[in-house]
Amino acid sequence: MSRLYGHIVVLCAAVIGTTLAAQTAPARQSPSHLEIPQTWDDAAWDGFEVPLPAKDFSPKHVPRDYYERIPVRPIYQGFPVYAVDREPAGYFDRLKTQPSSILWDDSHRPPLETTADWIAAGRLVFEAAIFYDGVASADDVRTSEWYRRVRPPLTSEGVLPFTTYVVRERGKVELGNNACAFCHTRLQPDGTLIRGAQGNFPFDRAVAFSTGRGTLSDARTLFRSLFGAPWLGDRDPAVRVKTMPMAEMLARWDAVPPGVIGRHRASVDSPPAVPDLIGIKDRKYLDKSGLVVHRGIGDLMRYASLNNELDFMSSFGGFIPSGIDFKTLPPPEDPLVEGRYSDEQLYALALYLYSLTPPPNPNRADATSAAGERVFRREGCATCHTPPLYTNNKRVPAPGFDPPRDAEDVLRIRVGTDPTLTLFTRRGTGFYKVPSLRGIWYRGPLEHNGSIASLEDWFDRRRLSDDYVPTGWIGYGVTKRAVKGHEFGLRLDPSDKAALIAFLRTL
Repeated sequence: MSRLYGHIVVLCAAVIGTTLAAQTAPARQSPSHLEIPQTWDDAAWDGFEVPLPAKDFSPKHVPRDYYERIPVRPIYQGFPVYAVDREPAGYFDRLKTQPSSILWDDSHRPPLETTADWIAAGRLVFEAAIFYDGVASADDVRTSEWYRRVRPPLTSEGVLPFTTYVVRERGKVELGNNACAFCHTRLQPDGTLIRGAQGNFPFDRAVAFSTGRGTLSDARTLFRSLFGAPWLGDRDPAVRVKTMPMAEMLARWDAVPPGVIGRHRASVDSPPAVPDLIGIKDRKYLDKSGLVVHRGIGDLMRYASLNNELDFMSSFGGFIPSGIDFKTLPPPEDPLVEGRYSDEQLYALALYLYSLTPPPNPNRADATSAAGERVFRREGCATCHTPPLYTNNKRVPAPGFDPPRDAEDVLRIRVGTDPTLTLFTRRGTGFYKVPSLRGIWYRGPLEHNGSIASLEDWFDRRRLSDDYVPTGWIGYGVTKRAVKGHEFGLRLDPSDKAALIAFLRTL
């Protein structure tokens, strides 16, 4: 794959601290007879990924031999990134004198004796850079123009909490890109940093900035690599890429707000909201479309590997997103393949994600929220959003999709939400999973594509009208559009609606 593509396509990036809100549950016991699942387990792959609506184009992953020949990527020490006008005097020059420091590779690894050790090591993986100087570079984040265009949130100390500087060789400072924390870290207005949450780094605005520095040919290749689904014909998200001008491509990325992302296998024209990973241990299906079945920690490891490596090397009916001419895989040892995580690293990452707990909820239960809970139960909300998880872990067919008769965990209702993401992208399954409502107070924008900024907007009947102006993601070239579907609660009287919202914020 092209280096430009390799630098951008994977989700996430490294993060450094301010106030840590998603605390980990400290485990003191030493694991006994630890058995790390194999990421590449032929039997486990069976039934793991839900087929695409056009089953013949469901991904076929690389052979096990190819996967295991991909070199394990090293994890390096990271250093804080300061905004251009907040950097301590001489800081960047001092970084140039730092030696390369590898924390984990085939020759180095952190302590892994206790459960707490494994969780701490998982945080290293969560925060570790996968690529360098791609979505954003060290030169970018040391210019005022980048902050003016991208508009990322900063801590009170002026730190960019989604990434770190990395020194892979003395004298050369790079910006770490695309660790899990890049997309799954949220900086709240009060300065609280929530790791694992629906993040709020303006990923697509950063992509627009970096892509605009390159050539039109590279931009079109990147666009097709990320979003192409040629079997969809005119509905292929990248169908117009051959004639699309640079300005339009950049504007489509630029129109995606923080908390939503033009994710690989999806589209900037139907971008999914970034998922909240806190509580992921209790979720049976992952992704907005329920793309994979989560049967245990090995499946979470596989899902991380899909997003970081395999999605880009898989064949979708002969279309290989990272392939040479989109048809042929490069050799696994090729530097452009960029490496993979080891089973140990993926296991540690999964343990870390399982350990995350939500931050303290400032919304206390009171008489109003108690009344809202009664509304919640009276209106039948618990049928789909079943306590205590506030999801029934089932899936809802999208409009226009007839699920297979043997499909499991399917609700025989339709809620009418826009089907584009799940029917007309590589990330589609024909379903949307029933989301959990836990932690909804710190999340946003809402809905599967982030069209709605708040619960008040979600329960506003005006969103069903074609002249509605969405308060979250609206789309390139769009000024007004309806946000249809899931009409439950829209006809409540104002007092019941306010009470229901108050209850939901306590979850």
